[in-house]
Amino acid sequence: MTEERRLPIDTQTFEQVRNAGTIYVDKTLYIEKLLSLGRFFFLSRPHRFGKSLFLSTLQAYFEGRKNLFEGLYIADHEAELARRQQREPWEEMPVLYFDFNARDYGNQESLPNRLLKQLKKLEVKYQVVGEGDVPEERFIYLIETIYESMGKRVVILVDEYDKPLLETINDPELNDTNRLLLKAFYEVLKHCDEYIRFAFLTGVTKFSKTNLFSGANNLKDISLLDNYDAICGFTEQELTDNFMPEIERLALAENTNVEATRQRLKKEYDGYRFSRKGENVYNPFSLLNVLADSTYNYYWFETATPSYLVNYLKRTHLFVPDLDKDIKVGVQAVQDFRYNDHDSLIPLLFQSGYLTIKGVLGNGMIVQLGYPNEEVRFGFLHELLPLYSSFTRINIDIEVLKLYEFFDAGNLAKVMEHVVTFLAGVRYGNIPKGEKGRPLREQYYQTVLYAVFRLLGVYAQTEVVCATGQIDMLVATTHHVYIFEFKVNTQGTAQDAIAQIKEKEYFRLVAPEGRTLHLVGVSFDEKSRNVGEWKEEILTPETGGAKGGGSHQTLRSAE
Repeated sequence: MTEERRLPIDTQTFEQVRNAGTIYVDKTLYIEKLLSLGRFFFLSRPHRFGKSLFLSTLQAYFEGRKNLFEGLYIADHEAELARRQQREPWEEMPVLYFDFNARDYGNQESLPNRLLKQLKKLEVKYQVVGEGDVPEERFIYLIETIYESMGKRVVILVDEYDKPLLETINDPELNDTNRLLLKAFYEVLKHCDEYIRFAFLTGVTKFSKTNLFSGANNLKDISLLDNYDAICGFTEQELTDNFMPEIERLALAENTNVEATRQRLKKEYDGYRFSRKGENVYNPFSLLNVLADSTYNYYWFETATPSYLVNYLKRTHLFVPDLDKDIKVGVQAVQDFRYNDHDSLIPLLFQSGYLTIKGVLGNGMIVQLGYPNEEVRFGFLHELLPLYSSFTRINIDIEVLKLYEFFDAGNLAKVMEHVVTFLAGVRYGNIPKGEKGRPLREQYYQTVLYAVFRLLGVYAQTEVVCATGQIDMLVATTHHVYIFEFKVNTQGTAQDAIAQIKEKEYFRLVAPEGRTLHLVGVSFDEKSRNVGEWKEEILTPETGGAKGGGSHQTLRSAE
C-alpha cells in the first residue's frame, strides 16, 4: 500500500507548507528570473491556480527566512544572485502584503475600510503612526517612514488586486468608485519608486494601461511571457517528479495502469496554456484533490465559478457552441478586459480560466482559444444552463442522465419529450434582439440544446461545416448517431428539415461505424417558443435505408 503524503490542497502559506512536511512543487526558480528581469511585476492567472502560495513564497524570501528554502532551487543559487545584485544573501526586507481576496465589496465603505485596516496592521508591525482616512496618503507615508527609519526599501505584494472591481461589475456606480480609489492607491507604486525594492501584483483580469494602472505604468506584465508559463500550475514533468506515489495509488483504486491514469488526468485537468510558445500546465487545485481522494471528480468549477462571471454571462448574449471551435483573437485583445464592455466576454473567459491558448497563428499576433480540458467544459455548461432555463444545479445531473439513457437507447420520442420540457423553462428575457445573421430562435435553441447534450457526455457538435452545407447539430452515443436540422416554423417544416439533410447528403459525411443513424428534423414554433414538430428517419447499419416509414408522431408544445 502506497504511503499517504500531505498534499497542499487548502494551504496557501509557504511557511505552513514547508513546516508541515507538505509536498511543495518548487517554483523558486521564478524568484531568480524575476529579480534578474526587473522590480515591478503583474501576473494574471485564474482562481485556485497557486497565485497566493507564490506570493507567500516571495514574502518568505524577502523576509530572509533562509531555513524555509532548504533543498529548493533558490537555496543553491541565492549566493550567486546576491553577488550579481551587489547585496548580501538572504537580505531581510520590510514586506507590505495586501490581500483583497476573501472579502465582500458590496457597499461604498467596504474597500476603503479594507485598505485602512490592512494599512493599520502594517503600521503596527513597523511602528509607524499613521493618520487620516485617505488610503493612498497613508500608504505613501508608511513607505517613506519605513525607508527613513530602517534605511531599507520596501517590498510590496498584492493578492487579487482586482477583486473589488470584479465583485461590483454589475454596479457601475460602485465599480467606478472602487476603480478611482484603487487607481489612486496603485499610483503610489510610481510615486514612491525610489523607496520600493520589489513589487508583485496578482489578479484574474489583466489591466488596461489607459484605465486602472495609467498612473503605475512601471509594472511589467509577465502573464503571457514564455519564461513564466509555469509560474503557477503543474507541468507534466512536475507531475512525474512530485506525485508518482499518488498516481500509482489512483491507478490501483481505479483498477487500471499508471499510463492510462496519466492519460485520463491529462484529458480531464491539463491543457492550460498561458503563453504562445510555452508548455501546458495542470490545474493544481483539481489535480491535488483527485490525487488526495484517489477518485476522479470535477472540483474546480464548484469553487472557481465566481459571481462576477455568472452575472456577466446573464447580460451577454453568447452563442455557446462557438466556444467548442477555435476562437481566433488578437494577443492584445485577450489581455485587455475592460469593465462593463460587452466585447470583453472572451477576454474575461480566457482570464478566468474557461478558455486557454490552443494555438498561435501567423507571426504570433493571433491566438486560438478553446476549453483547456473536460473539467472546464463540463463546469462551464453546468453553470450556464441555469441562466438559460429552469434547470437548477440540483436537478441538472438527474435530468441529463435520463436524457442520455433515451439517446443511447435510440428512443428519440422520449428525448424530444424532455427537450420540450427543457425549452418550456427557457428564460426568454435573455434572448438578444438580433444575432449576426443567425435565425434568432434557432440560434438560441441551439445554445440550450447543445449545452444539454454536451453535459450528457456524448459527442455533440453544432454547425458542422461540410462541402455541401452545414449540419446544425451532430450527436453521437455508443450505439446511435443523430443528425439534427433545425427550422423556425416561418422558414420551414420538420419535413423540410429532413429533406435538406437528404438533399445535402449530410449523412454520407458521417461514419456511424455500425451505429444506427437518425435523421432528425425539428421545427420551432415562434409563438409557443418551443418545438412545433419533429420528424425522424432511421438508417440502419444493415440496410442503409429508412426504417419503419421514417416518420414519427408530431410533438406539439403547450400553447
